[in-house]
Amino acid sequence: MKQQAASSDAFTPFQEALTQGWQKALSSFQSMGAPGAAPEIPRLSFAPDKLKAIQEQYVAEAGELWRKGMSAQPAADKRFAGEAWTSNPLSAFAAAVYLLNARTLLGMADAVESDAKTRARLRFAIEQWLAASSPSNSLAFNAEAQQKALESRGESIAKGVQNLVHDIQQGHLSMTDESAFEVGRNVATTEGAVVFENELFQLLEYKPLTAKVHERPFLLVPPCINKFYILDLQPENSLIRYAVEQGHRVFVVSWRNPDESMREFTWDRYIEDAAIKAIHVVQEIGGSPQINALGFCVGGTILGTALAVLAARGEKPAASVTLLTTLLDFQDTGILDIFIDEAMVKLREMQMGQGGLLPGMDLASTFSFLRPNDLVWNYVVGNYLKGETPPPFDLLYWNSDATNLPGPFYAWYLRNTYLENKLAQPNALTVCGEQIDLGRIDIPAYIYGSREDHIVPIGGAYASTQLLSGKKRFVMGASGHIAGVINPPAKKKRSHWIREDGKLPQAQSEWLAGAVEHPGSWWTDWSQWLKGHAGKQIPAPKAYGKGRSYVAGEPAPGRYVKARA
Repeated sequence: MKQQAASSDAFTPFQEALTQGWQKALSSFQSMGAPGAAPEIPRLSFAPDKLKAIQEQYVAEAGELWRKGMSAQPAADKRFAGEAWTSNPLSAFAAAVYLLNARTLLGMADAVESDAKTRARLRFAIEQWLAASSPSNSLAFNAEAQQKALESRGESIAKGVQNLVHDIQQGHLSMTDESAFEVGRNVATTEGAVVFENELFQLLEYKPLTAKVHERPFLLVPPCINKFYILDLQPENSLIRYAVEQGHRVFVVSWRNPDESMREFTWDRYIEDAAIKAIHVVQEIGGSPQINALGFCVGGTILGTALAVLAARGEKPAASVTLLTTLLDFQDTGILDIFIDEAMVKLREMQMGQGGLLPGMDLASTFSFLRPNDLVWNYVVGNYLKGETPPPFDLLYWNSDATNLPGPFYAWYLRNTYLENKLAQPNALTVCGEQIDLGRIDIPAYIYGSREDHIVPIGGAYASTQLLSGKKRFVMGASGHIAGVINPPAKKKRSHWIREDGKLPQAQSEWLAGAVEHPGSWWTDWSQWLKGHAGKQIPAPKAYGKGRSYVAGEPAPGRYVKARA
């Protein structure tokens, strides 16, 4: 009994220190919004009951850690899961303390009484700080890196320094062995040719793989913030090749990677001289008054705008439209909303609204830091602390192959979509001299959203069903922005959800309540749907392009896609 009492007495000063430390931390947290602080930071207040519960839990868990001392083990976290961590008392204790502090700080962020956007911004900032301050990012605490240094007699540290110098020279963090890939050699290899080009894009036509093709040609408009070959990484997961195999005459817009000569290009220029031009050229080459069109991500936003412009001009060039993880209504933009406000948009307008370039790596870094542990610090640890060379991975090679954006295009896009959501408002915008009303797009539409998409949330993708006026089919797939879309049937992976009664209530959650899960890829459902709008079968063309008007030039994937940012 005396021993227990002595132990309790010994712990009392520590408990008092914890309580005092908590009060100081809370005071510092609240002072972020106090007078004299940065004016854009609102004063923070907390829900008292939540704060009390967080404090009690923190003191209890910290006390338990103190009692365990160097025998403490971190909670389940893949950063600290290796045997080297569990067998190194100092590293294990540091990881356990870090995870406790992380849980507490995130709990405090959730307890802040404020509007949803302020809470989201606060939580995002804390998550970034926590990801950066992890003991796994420091050689002094990373038990695995220390073990590797000892086993390699310092060679891993020397290699890590070499990797760091290499990444500084190339201007970005290596996520894969980029030397293992070459566009046109082992990625983007589906056979085709360039049949048209201008300052903005090259139009690629792909060689038929069937004796007959559908009479209506098929045009794909990928996002201009990435390279198109995410749709053609490898033959076995290429959506482009899949469409060709289904008997479609396939054309793809390959965007030019903007340089200084494009610093004044606008949104209107991309709509008129790229999307609309591509539609008209495909009509002419295919000899068909109507085509089928697909837009992916920002490519879908561009395609939707182009179809609305053409509708205002009395044109109906598309028999159907497919929208993959696309925002037309920007009310639900997920995590990206935390970056967007009037001050941010005005700053970008001042910097580049009249001319300039947004560097591709700026966008790439933004998207990477949406998942900092997986897409940033994981590679910092592997490349620099452990001296490892990341393995070849075509998806990550594509992810690192960034594209610039013209400043006026980017500034217009930020204000009129993410900030003011005018694209969704009938006649609120004038593009290419025409008032935009998406409701004028009265053609069949296949709309796809990914359930775990953090760039185009499923609710944002679904919102397009409420804007377009034609007959619509909405399908939800499992996984995220890329993995959900690039899901070939042969892999037999993931599921998709369809509502067979065709009802499209206002909220996606209501739609889901009546949807049925189907195993495997959504591609087969889409293929059957598209076939119904593709027209009769005709003999496949024996040559690319059309006569002397559109002559095949360089082989696919063309040279525009090979230009590096």
